[in-house]
Amino acid sequence: MLEAMQERGTTIGGVLYKMPEIFMVVATQNPIEQEGTYLLAEAQLDRFLLKEKLEYPNADEEIEILNRIENDVFINRNPVLNLNDVKYLQEICKKVYINQEVKTYIINIIQATRNVKEVLPKELAEYVELGASTRGAIAFMKSAKAVALINSRDYVTPDDIKSLRYSVLRHRIGLNYSAIADEIKIENIIDAIFNEVEMP
Repeated sequence: MLEAMQERGTTIGGVLYKMPEIFMVVATQNPIEQEGTYLLAEAQLDRFLLKEKLEYPNADEEIEILNRIENDVFINRNPVLNLNDVKYLQEICKKVYINQEVKTYIINIIQATRNVKEVLPKELAEYVELGASTRGAIAFMKSAKAVALINSRDYVTPDDIKSLRYSVLRHRIGLNYSAIADEIKIENIIDAIFNEVEMP
C-alpha cells in the first residue's frame, strides 16, 4: 500500500507491478479491535490525503442498506465518470485559484499545530504530542481546490479550509496517552486551534 502511494507501483514476489495512471488507496481502521493489526507510523499516516470518521448508520439507513444489497444497487453498471473525466477534473482542479492570504492561513494553521504551547491554553496544549507536517498544508490546498470546484467556484475561500479541518488534520496531529485517558477528542483540539488562528 505504502509502496503504491510513494513509488506508484507495488512489488510482489520480486516483480514490480506499475500502478495505472489514476488510482486510489483506501485503508480502513477498526476502532474496536487492534489484535493482529498494527497501527501505522505517523510518517505513513501522513501520506493519506484525508481521514474520514464513519459512525454506525441509523435504523432507517440500515434498512436502506439491506434494500440496496437485496436489489444489487451497489453494483453500478452505468458509471457516472470514466478515467478521461477524472483526468480532466484533475487538470481543472489545478487551475482553481488560491490567493496568498488563504495560503498564509493554511500555513498559520499548520504552524499552530506544531507550536500548540504558544497557541492553546496549557490544559489543552499538554495533550498534543505531534503537529502536522508540510504534507498537511499541501492536503489543505489540494482538497480545498477540489471543494471549490465541486461548489462551482474557480477560487478557494477560507471557509473551504475550515470545512476540511477534521479530514486533513485528524490523522496528522498526534495526541499523547493523557489525552486518551482523559477522553480528549482530536476534533476538540482542532477546533481550539482554528479558534485561535485568525481567518482572513
